[in-house]
Amino acid sequence: MANTSWKFTGRTPKINKDAGRDHWPNVSCAALACGGMRHGQVIGSTDRTGGEASARPVNFQDVFATLYQHMGIDGHAATVDDLSGRPHYLVDEQFKPIAELVG
Repeated sequence: MANTSWKFTGRTPKINKDAGRDHWPNVSCAALACGGMRHGQVIGSTDRTGGEASARPVNFQDVFATLYQHMGIDGHAATVDDLSGRPHYLVDEQFKPIAELVG
C-alpha cells in the first residue's frame, strides 16, 4: 500500500513576490550522520537551479528504510496500527535502504 497522503518538501529555487520561498516537493535535502553509516558523501544532484532532481533521486522512504535497517528493524515487515486499528508497514515495499550508506 503506497502512502501518498504526505510529502516532505524543500523550498522553491526562486524567490517569490513576497521575498520568500514557497514549499517545493520536487527537491529537498537531508543530512545523516553516525550509526555506522558510510559518511562524507553527496548522493544525488539537481539541475543548475536546484529545481528538479537530475541524478540519483532518493525518496524519504529510502532514508527511513536505511535508518530502520541500522536499528535492526525490517521496515517491510514491521507494522504500526493507525487510529482505526489497521496495520501499515513502516516502509512501502518499493523503497530500499540507500546502498551508498550501508554498502
